[in-house]
This record gives sequence, C-alpha cells and structure tokens, in this order.
Amino acid sequence: MTSTLAESAPKTGPKPLTEGPQSKGILFALYLFVLIPFLAVLVAVPIAWGGWLSWTDIAIGAVFYVISGLGITVGFHRYFTHGSFKAKPWLRVSLAVAGSLAIEGEIIQWVADHRRHHAFSDQEGDPHSPWRFGTGFWALTKGLWYAHMGWLFKRELTNRARFAPDLMADKAIARVDKLFPLIVVVSTLGPALAGGLITMSWQGALTAFFWAGLVRIGLLHHITWSINSVCHVYGERPFEVRNGDKAANFWPLAIVSFGESWHNLHHADPTCARHGVLRGQIDISARVIWLFEKTGAASDVKWPRMDRLAAKMTAKPTKVAN
Repeated sequence: MTSTLAESAPKTGPKPLTEGPQSKGILFALYLFVLIPFLAVLVAVPIAWGGWLSWTDIAIGAVFYVISGLGITVGFHRYFTHGSFKAKPWLRVSLAVAGSLAIEGEIIQWVADHRRHHAFSDQEGDPHSPWRFGTGFWALTKGLWYAHMGWLFKRELTNRARFAPDLMADKAIARVDKLFPLIVVVSTLGPALAGGLITMSWQGALTAFFWAGLVRIGLLHHITWSINSVCHVYGERPFEVRNGDKAANFWPLAIVSFGESWHNLHHADPTCARHGVLRGQIDISARVIWLFEKTGAASDVKWPRMDRLAAKMTAKPTKVAN
C-alpha cells in the first residue's frame, strides 16, 4: 500500500520561519550589487561636477527608476505581498519583471521577507526591525543600520513555503523568479545599451551605465531600505497599529518612494491600495493603480474606506484625500 508524502509526513505544526542561511553565492552577489551601486552614489556628485552627466543620462535613469521603482511599490509590495488589487495576467507578469529590475532580490524571496515583516513587525521574528537591539541611542543607531541594509548580510532566508506558497505555485511568477539573473543583466547593462545607441558613442554608453545603471540602482535601494529603517523610527503616527509596531509616516521620502513612506497607514491597514490617505499626502503608486483600474487592467481594488480610517485614527478625523 502506498501513500503520498503529505499523508505519511508527521504533523509538526507551522513551518519554520526560515530555510537556513543564505549561500556564499548569494552573499557574494549581495556585496556586488549592494556595495558597488552604493559607492557609485557616494562618488556621483564629484563626477557630475566634472561634467560627466548629460540630459540623456538623466532621461534614461528616470525611465529605469520609475519602471523599477513602481515595479517594487505597486508590484512586489501592494499587489504580490498584500493583494491590494487583482491584475490581468499580462499586468501580473509585467509587474513581476518591473520589480525585479530594481535588483532587490528574487520576487518570491522579497515577498516572503515582507510578509514575515508584517507578521512580526518590530517584534521577535521581524527580519529587519531597527528596534531589535534596544531603545538606547547606540542600540537604536545599530538597529537603524541593521534594518537599513545590515540584515541582508547576516540573515537566514525567510521560509518561502510558509510565507509565499501562492507565488511558488504560480508557474509564470516562478519563471520570472528563476530568470532573475538575466533581469539583473538587463537592468545593469540596458541603460548602457540605450545610452550608446542614442549618442552613438562609447562615452554615452559608459556614462549611462554609471548614472542610469549603478547610481539609479543604488538610489532606489536606499529609498526602499529607508522604509524599513527610517519609517520605523521617525515620523508621525496618526493611525493605531498593533502593539509594539513602530511604523510611521516620513513625508520627505513621499515623492521618491512613490508614496511608500506613508508607512503608518500601511501597517494599520496593510491591504489598502492607497497609503497616503489624508489630504496632501501624495501617493504616486495609488494613482498608478487607479490608472490600471480605469483601463481595466486591475480590478477589485481595495481603496480606503472612511469608516475603517476613522476607527483607526488616534486623533480627531482629518479630511481624506480624493
């Protein structure tokens, strides 16, 4: 008599939080694609001052920044992680590819990490809480660094089977996940190809590679990571969140993060498609989702509801944005 693995396996309760330490290959890739763009950002000002920055570089960089940035915020985050809306198959795959262009890791691992973060926000089990070392000045300084990028180099990989089984079972998304190395090549060398073809020069290819490739990747990395670090320490908290959760709104990052820095409402109502819900809170990602909805590419969008917002507000209700 035969039985399936699922039938014969002992029932041991919930799957573990992690799958084990990341491989040396992943660690090497992290150093390569985190530190090199970071160094590029550091030396960007003197290079620009020296005249090695053109409007072509700015235009190519802006296009790649917007596509990859919205791929992270609208795609990886609001759609794949939290299910803020439903998407047509073509949009689903496009968002997966666009987010992968940000070079923040494979889509399934990214989603698993973020779902785990929400399950244990600023508590034991959170993969990147800035409060993990304590509340004192030096402890929090160490925690901010850890939450920003230090955790990437010391982490055990979040268990994808526990936190992202839906994406693992999705053939199209699993294919995008496996194609991540190729997407990395496109994201790094694509700007150089565009710059070379537009200017018809090797200098144009080189400067586009630097600005629209390395600097753009580094800048987007640190904007995304600031949501994990800065937005869990500094800012306003107009909405009630789970006890211990320190998610806050940090308005200076609103534009460059496409609305992700309205982080307090997001943790108060994670599936909401709009994070900047109060008057004056610009949320570019929400407008993009709105456009997808209007064109029929997205449906069942979970827009903010006044009754839910009022129930979660810590102060007198404020006018909600349109």
